[in-house]
Amino acid sequence: MSVRVRFAPSPTGLLHVGALRTVLFDHLFAAKHGGHNILRIEDTDRTRYNPDSEEEFVTTLKWVGIEFNEGPHIGGPNAPYRQSERKEAGIYAPLIEELLATGGAYKAFETPEELDEMREFQKINKQATGYFGGNWRDASAEQVAEAEAAGKPFVIRQRIPRDRKVVMEDAIRGRIEWDSNLLTDPVLIKADGMPTYHFAAIVDDHLMGVTHVFRGEEWLPSFPIHWLLFEAFGWEKPVFVHCPVII
Repeated sequence: MSVRVRFAPSPTGLLHVGALRTVLFDHLFAAKHGGHNILRIEDTDRTRYNPDSEEEFVTTLKWVGIEFNEGPHIGGPNAPYRQSERKEAGIYAPLIEELLATGGAYKAFETPEELDEMREFQKINKQATGYFGGNWRDASAEQVAEAEAAGKPFVIRQRIPRDRKVVMEDAIRGRIEWDSNLLTDPVLIKADGMPTYHFAAIVDDHLMGVTHVFRGEEWLPSFPIHWLLFEAFGWEKPVFVHCPVII
């Protein structure tokens, strides 16, 4: 197996020490195994986008001796390497349509006000807060078609399977189990058509042939969401390595 790792920062500010340690793990692991280290820019959050951050990432990492085999500044066989450009290239659209067709995702038309009311109801009734289906997880095709015909904006959410124990493997922690009933149905595609991190990162890891994902343990709550998304597509999962945070 040819090792392929990726460093995928969001260009929202300066590179922090935790991210620097993670990319160092990427770099050393790829170097040891004669693999490839990929730089991918995850710029789907356009409200926090900083156009100077990407150049600062590359400059800082070069200063500490970390170079990449593929990335937006050098190109490569998996270009483009910015997720906003990958969205414009139409990479994500057919895959979200596939997920909708197989029932792994659904369109949800709640307004922000309706979502606020739902969360307030959950708090008052001491329920877990989150989106566990709302009015649209089990909506009929006719209801969805009617909402679309009326021009209602929508997001696309992942359909998390219920009443299931999600069993995952982490290279550091070993076997991890998670009750799927505790997982909210996350947004995969925003109302403006931009993919969220949950969708774009998993799609890109698959398409770019990433074999090992190094990231901080703060991503453990998202681990079952990503694991289930790989399963929904029937894709081989990379090796996940959740590193302890720096305190």
